Amino acid sequence: MFEHLLNGFAVALLPLNLLIALCGCLVGTLIGVLPGLGPTATLAMLIPLVFSMPPATALILLTSVYYGSMYGGSTTSILVNIPGESASVITTIDGHKMAMQGRAGPALAVAAIGSFIAGTFSVLMLTFVGAPIARYALLFGPAEFFALMVFGLCTVASLTGTNVTKSIISTCLGLMIATIGIDLVSGAARFTFGNPFLQDGVDFVVVAIGMFALTEVVITAREVHEGTRAQIVKAGKVWISWSEFVYSLPAILRGTVFGFVIGMLPGAGATLSTFIAYNLEKRVCKHPERLGTGDIRGVANPESANNAASGASLVPLLTLGLPGGGATAVMLGALMMLDITPGPLMFEKHGAIVWTLIASMYVGNTLLLLLNWPLVNVFARVMRIPAMYLMPTVLVISTIGVWSLSYSAVDLVLTGAAGLLGYYMRVNKYPVEPLILGLILGGRLEQAYRQALIISKGSNMIFLEKPISLVLLICAVAFLFLPMLLKRSKQYKAAAETAEAA
Repeated sequence: MFEHLLNGFAVALLPLNLLIALCGCLVGTLIGVLPGLGPTATLAMLIPLVFSMPPATALILLTSVYYGSMYGGSTTSILVNIPGESASVITTIDGHKMAMQGRAGPALAVAAIGSFIAGTFSVLMLTFVGAPIARYALLFGPAEFFALMVFGLCTVASLTGTNVTKSIISTCLGLMIATIGIDLVSGAARFTFGNPFLQDGVDFVVVAIGMFALTEVVITAREVHEGTRAQIVKAGKVWISWSEFVYSLPAILRGTVFGFVIGMLPGAGATLSTFIAYNLEKRVCKHPERLGTGDIRGVANPESANNAASGASLVPLLTLGLPGGGATAVMLGALMMLDITPGPLMFEKHGAIVWTLIASMYVGNTLLLLLNWPLVNVFARVMRIPAMYLMPTVLVISTIGVWSLSYSAVDLVLTGAAGLLGYYMRVNKYPVEPLILGLILGGRLEQAYRQALIISKGSNMIFLEKPISLVLLICAVAFLFLPMLLKRSKQYKAAAETAEAA
């Protein structure tokens, strides 16, 4: 194994491959920063380019762009409260609050460090135990995936503390938006109102930019007009201190492990991994009440889970030929076009290419850390730009991002509607993150549910007969009602203490 890995490094460190990896990391970081493009669309656009490359070089380019986009997605989430891609949604909760408190530098730094640690861990797991672990992913059928996504949706109840009702309403609204478009089973158009542009459904980017970018612009404009805009604390430092690193290290490690385990399941994706990892962090960490108020662990944990899940998604892709999400599905198509068939025999038939790819992932992680280290200071200076200049720029970039999706005016109208809805939700204290997760998982949730019913010939008992599915559903119910039970317990203890004192 070590001999193969050394041979892989010998190829990955060739000047041409090293230059390709550097360019891929730069492009991927830029893609992650700009809302609208996303890694999947970028990888799809690069497929014609990789045909003229050797297979190893082509894979180095694709994985470098993929990893880079995961790194870059946190930048706009922290600085202007706009997720660069779906897996960075959860980073906005604590990341932007840190930026408003003058701590944009440490937030960006811990995102880079956590991403490096998680990315390296996922590559190590792929190197040593990827193939054996991937076989356990085959235990997850449609019923198990349905239960896993229900578990992910139920965990968002903790995002609103004890106010579970508003979180459930927000989640259901996201699931409703996800039903717009053509029904994959019957082929019937649902909730399109005769508009052909809605037959493909509502894109996540459209809703996310409306909910985050437009809402942030409107709220900032109102606060500036009323004179109630909170003054942004000037950044005192642009890097993380040793005490902050030690404080956030347990969150990084937990996010890495949770993100890898969830991300390794085909179809789970990095987005679901970040939500589950963040909510589990709130259950097991010390002082969970600090999360959501600008705690550095709220950036370290989801960013680590994000990058661990991205690396983990390559495990079932290479060992089983099963893509973990849209980006890895595009990579699977590129591999097939290069006459490389992923599967159990991948390491035997194409061992040299696989080990070169694994070695390039070590190199890519190091390059990304070295690239993002000096850029922390540059990005942190964005917070010094006055709101009257920054917000119009955000609005222009967001509009271009939405227009680039399909060059459709309908998307712009939907973005405006999502912005109005997001403004109403922010004013009335409804969480936006559960809606986004419901929109992202809605299609896959429905598909897994229907597949399970087809397998069981219409019986819902299949979800209770499968041990993994049953355990996940029980955990989902527990997470859903746990905040209410904790609130009742605290009220009971307070009443008992008052009675004793009287």
